[in-house]
Amino acid sequence: MTKLLSSALEMLSNMAPTLQDGEYVFCSVSSAIDIHGLRAIGTFRESEGLTIITERGNAFEAGLDVSIAMRQITLNVKSALEGVGLTAGVSVALAEAGIPSNMVAAFHHDHIFVPAELADRAMRVLKSVQDEALQAIATI
Repeated sequence: MTKLLSSALEMLSNMAPTLQDGEYVFCSVSSAIDIHGLRAIGTFRESEGLTIITERGNAFEAGLDVSIAMRQITLNVKSALEGVGLTAGVSVALAEAGIPSNMVAAFHHDHIFVPAELADRAMRVLKSVQDEALQAIATI
């Protein structure tokens, strides 16, 4: 248990969240649409259709729903795919602050999409989590 806690605290203390430029949307499309022009930054195939994460302007031009504008926060810590605790620590802190979040784990980093109007508040929460993890490590 101590090793697990230590690993999670280390990832949280090194996460260095960065708010990316631009606004993004999550869209669900049928296979009939040409997705190449959407320049997706992420996709996931579900039984109901293909989920695409793309810049809001690209989705608007394609006539897709852009009503939920999201901002992308990248956690700049090398998080192993088998790492334990980073997602939980981040998502719990954001939930406690009343901030909806969509986590996307990629090969090198984890990314969080939050409503655009809550992005600055989310950054403050994440920096607070990072500071708390650094303090906790100092006491171990």
